[in-house]
Amino acid sequence: MWAGEPHPLGATFDGAGTNFAMFSSSAEQVELCLLAGPGDAAREEQRIALNEVDGHIWHAYLPDITPGQHYGYRVHGEWNPDAGLWHNPNKLLLDPYAKHIDGDLNWDSACFAYDLDDPEFADASDSATFVPLGVVHDPSFNWGDDQLLRTPTHESIIYEAHVRGLTMQHPDVPPHERGTFSALRHPAVLEHLVQLGITAIELMPIHQFVHDHHLVQQGRRNYWGYNTLGYFSAHNEYGAQDHSDPASDLRSTIAALHAAGIEVILDVVYNHTAEGNHLGPTLSMRGIDNHAYYRLIDENPRHYLDFTGCGNSLNMRHPHVLQLIMDSLRYWVLEMHVDGFRFDLASALARELFEVDRLSAFFDIIHQDPVLSQVKLIAEPWDVGEGGYQVGNFPPKWSEWNADYRDTMRDFWRGEHSRLATFAQRFTGSSDLYRSDTRRPTASINFITCHDGFTLSDLVSYNEKHNEDNGEDSRDGESHNRSWNHGAEGPTDDETIRHLRDRQRRNLIATLLLSQGVPMLLSGDELGRTQHGNNNAYCHDNELSWLDWSTIDNTTLEWTQRLTAFRSAHPIFRRRRWFHGRPLRDNDDMTWFRPDGEEMSPSDWEQGFAQAVGVFLNGEAISIPDRFGNRIVDDSFLCVFSASPIDLTWKMPTAQWGSEWIIRFDSSRPSIGSDDSERVMSNADFVLPSRTTLVFERSAHQ
Repeated sequence: MWAGEPHPLGATFDGAGTNFAMFSSSAEQVELCLLAGPGDAAREEQRIALNEVDGHIWHAYLPDITPGQHYGYRVHGEWNPDAGLWHNPNKLLLDPYAKHIDGDLNWDSACFAYDLDDPEFADASDSATFVPLGVVHDPSFNWGDDQLLRTPTHESIIYEAHVRGLTMQHPDVPPHERGTFSALRHPAVLEHLVQLGITAIELMPIHQFVHDHHLVQQGRRNYWGYNTLGYFSAHNEYGAQDHSDPASDLRSTIAALHAAGIEVILDVVYNHTAEGNHLGPTLSMRGIDNHAYYRLIDENPRHYLDFTGCGNSLNMRHPHVLQLIMDSLRYWVLEMHVDGFRFDLASALARELFEVDRLSAFFDIIHQDPVLSQVKLIAEPWDVGEGGYQVGNFPPKWSEWNADYRDTMRDFWRGEHSRLATFAQRFTGSSDLYRSDTRRPTASINFITCHDGFTLSDLVSYNEKHNEDNGEDSRDGESHNRSWNHGAEGPTDDETIRHLRDRQRRNLIATLLLSQGVPMLLSGDELGRTQHGNNNAYCHDNELSWLDWSTIDNTTLEWTQRLTAFRSAHPIFRRRRWFHGRPLRDNDDMTWFRPDGEEMSPSDWEQGFAQAVGVFLNGEAISIPDRFGNRIVDDSFLCVFSASPIDLTWKMPTAQWGSEWIIRFDSSRPSIGSDDSERVMSNADFVLPSRTTLVFERSAHQ
């Protein structure tokens, strides 16, 4: 053993040996433990005392240690839970910087630092055979000419997906590959994504995570994965069946997605860890340096401040925690070629004291970082703490999941009154939320559905959640879903209801893909996926959550494909800057219309009963310069949205807006619009069917 270096943290193989470095400011002694592998009770463990300490970083270099070596740490120090000190050398601890984690957590009592019968005393049993281990990682990989795609945000269409959910039942994926990273790059899966027209896949958590104790006791699993244990390691269950390093498999998948023109965005959980509250297991950070890594209650440091609902919150005030997160993010960009991140419960990351601080150190560090400031940064702008809902309050360069958009569009299409003006705000990019601090429409990640809640099919099929299979007596999950079953709860043989539900799904998809901002589709919504009314399927790693590729709704799929292609072809629907609505009609970039063909007046927006509106989008006013400075214009369109329960007489605007219009989309007749066969003249009256979206293109022959 040589002295080694305090940096970089983690286990770093240099081609000849491995440097080990771990931070702990509260340890009195640290032992590096070399092991044969996880779960082997008879294996020999070699313990090596780390005697070199620089700046609270314990380190050593072992010249004969190569990739594949399993390891962990034992940390000696004060045992005083009332003071927030949980040191117990009987517990083998995972390196927070481990880039490969092998083995699963076996929920034995030995995984807890305290005696379950008397929590005041340390547990003397050894946890080594029950916990996952770090593995020395091989950093080599031939990327070829792969690099980040850097798709402009305003051109992005995001597809939120789950590694297992997307691939577990795909008939063309070999059974041994289903549910793995390699399945995502299978030609049949890639073909679906390319034909769908998405530009980025946002993967639900793929960092190493733990299946919660109570779920394991119930025979369930943490399917969603929001229970992170390792921020540098790809989840080992998504790797190849030979238990090789899943990072290599993931790299090949990212390269294949990039080759298909699809960016990779990771859903990351830096707000809490799988160690939970004071009753949770001691697996890593709690036993290494509890005070540094977690937010403790000052007057009672045995307990944790919990802004996440998961038992603990990472201590964003500590420089080594900030370093951990930044090192992790840079690793995924530089070494794994990830194109961006969606930050789960991002408000928790901004709580330096108690309140959410928009100018916290977390954002300052990211904004000055030459790597991270250049990738896509998306916030889930809330947590479960007081004042945690922060939609519209994140700094420039950030985009946000816009829950106000979701709620408004759901309410509009289920016929709620007094939502017309808000509908217009959300459709045009939510300038009321984002415009004041130089942010652009791309700050708004628009979505109707996401993993958390109803699928699109369930949104139009259920009034109430049906979470009985979750084992929590349906107490879990959102109760106010802004959903509507259209006359029957769940499946029905009533053709009228079924046709209306199908039309409503098309209305919602059209609204999403025609709105300014960045649209996000939930995986499976384009296929008609249902969870049978379960709006919190976090614990269902089974057919309830997986996409059923045998029951594809081809009409909805083709409707979605046409709309994504339409959006990508017309920059008027993905503007970089805000609409101005200038008063001179020749320069108007946007004008709103009533059903009688007249422009909307201020008083019209105040009518609580109004449920139909049209918007003219002037492609000639968009003025996009190409790289040579030439002015590029787009076609012009009239989009009509009617959530009215009855048919309406709609009058087209006068000839000054366009003398002839071509129907491109009609949600009441989804097959119409792929050619120029149906046209409507200016001033013409026509019957607008109830609950319908229409998109007209102004004819070039004026």
